[in-house]
Amino acid sequence: MHGTMVDVRTEDGVADAYLVRPAGAGPWPGVLFYMDAFGLRPRVFEMAGRIAARGYAVLAPNLLYRGGRAPLIDLSGLGDPEQRRGIIGKMMPLIRELDTAAITRDTRAYLDFLAEQGDVADGPVAVVGYCMGGTNAFRAIGAFPERIVALASFHGGQLATEEPDSPHLKVGRITGEVYFAHADHDHAMPQEQIDRLEAALDAADVRFRSEIYAGAAHGFTMSEAAAYDAPAESRHWEKLFELLDDTLPSQSSSSRPGK
Repeated sequence: MHGTMVDVRTEDGVADAYLVRPAGAGPWPGVLFYMDAFGLRPRVFEMAGRIAARGYAVLAPNLLYRGGRAPLIDLSGLGDPEQRRGIIGKMMPLIRELDTAAITRDTRAYLDFLAEQGDVADGPVAVVGYCMGGTNAFRAIGAFPERIVALASFHGGQLATEEPDSPHLKVGRITGEVYFAHADHDHAMPQEQIDRLEAALDAADVRFRSEIYAGAAHGFTMSEAAAYDAPAESRHWEKLFELLDDTLPSQSSSSRPGK
């Protein structure tokens, strides 16, 4: 793998980002990795690298770059539930600032950046998001259905609210395939929102899967957090790679693990 920090110029400034792709000339299909609320850090780099190892060029931008370059805050207490709540509280103003209009502007810049890379394949990309990144990845595919062919959202929250800005209201624009993995009894994505989301996807005839990971808490993929659930994380990798391998053609697909 070859990973490096890069700067992506957006309409609102410069986003620091992590770009990682396999060794070799490529070209590699592109994947956008939308982080959770805790930002770019070793766990995100590790996860992006694991995706890249399957034969993809992965760009993980600092979605909260308007607040500064990563790391934005001390994350040493992330494994303690009480300290975690305090960290989220400090990040919340930046999270709220990232509305649909802002993520649409930013996503255009991230897509353009990938398209400019000589070792990234032409054509559509996929987007994967975690927690707030899942919400913003959902917004991204609704804003750019011609450029994003697949979405995977893991423990995403507020996906189908009653607000006029709710991302589920744009599902009629989606032409690709989407996958949603919900944490069990997630306060950020309660059952009524799951039902609303699935009804909207059904009505729009979107190709989708929506699954509840029984017993898994919000944030179950993040190994440094108290909510981490190893079996749920393993299942998430299986489902993510199924989606990517089915939707993004790759010149290296025959050499991927399991192929």
